[in-house]
Amino acid sequence: MKDFFEGIQTIFEDYLFAPFNSLADMELDSWWLANAVNWIFMLIAAAAFIYWMLQLKKFNDRNEEKRETSAHSFLD
Repeated sequence: MKDFFEGIQTIFEDYLFAPFNSLADMELDSWWLANAVNWIFMLIAAAAFIYWMLQLKKFNDRNEEKRETSAHSFLD
C-alpha cells in the first residue's frame, strides 16, 4: 500500500508539478517571464469583461428588459 501512495507522489511531484517548479526556478532570473501565464490570464479576463459589458450595453440600448418593479411576479 505504501508503494501505491509513493507512486501517486512521484506522478505529482515529478511530472504534473514540473511546469510549476520550472516557473518557480525561472522567477529568480526573470519575474516578467515567470509571471507570463498570469499576464495571459489577466488579458483573457479583461477581454471577456469588455465583451460582456458591450453585450450588456447592446441589450440596454434596445430596451428589451422590463424595468418596472412589477416585472416579476414575486415582487408584487
